Amino acid sequence: MTSPSIPEPPAAGGEKDSLVGSLERQRRTFAWKALDLNEIQLRQGIAMSTLTIGGLLKHLALVEHEYFHIRIGGNSAKEPWVTVDFDADPSWEWRSAAQDSANYLKNLWLSTVEDSRSTLTAALEVSGVETLARWKFRDGRTPSVRRILLDLIEEYGRHNGHVDLLREAIDGRVGEDPPSDFFF
Repeated sequence: MTSPSIPEPPAAGGEKDSLVGSLERQRRTFAWKALDLNEIQLRQGIAMSTLTIGGLLKHLALVEHEYFHIRIGGNSAKEPWVTVDFDADPSWEWRSAAQDSANYLKNLWLSTVEDSRSTLTAALEVSGVETLARWKFRDGRTPSVRRILLDLIEEYGRHNGHVDLLREAIDGRVGEDPPSDFFF
């Protein structure tokens, strides 16, 4: 599984390429910080926080699944998410990640990203970023693919800040961009 060959958004691209490029840059940065860690490292936190990179992998897999598979694709939830009662346990993905293996967490995120890419490609073929999701907000409004991409870019931006701190505490890795030869 490899990411697109362009490691960042185009310098002067169109809206679709800039949004997708920005999301891919966020995903690539996250992958660089998270995917080469072992189980102990994925469970390591900092200070008084319960946040872990393993929890971030599972949380971002859930967000990818929700935004692309369900909201854009109009599909029903699938495992491991379909049987979770998030009303009773709203932090399930964060908490349960501590019981998952490193390989499971990495593969869950990677396979969900791959599914998301396929769903996004199909949606963009309809009307580009103007394509409407197959899901509605509680007030009845239907978001566009553009809006969902912006939401996901913001989600990754926030969590890349978390993974920066966690990774630095684990082994000192710092930096904004992976090496040019890093692909996942």
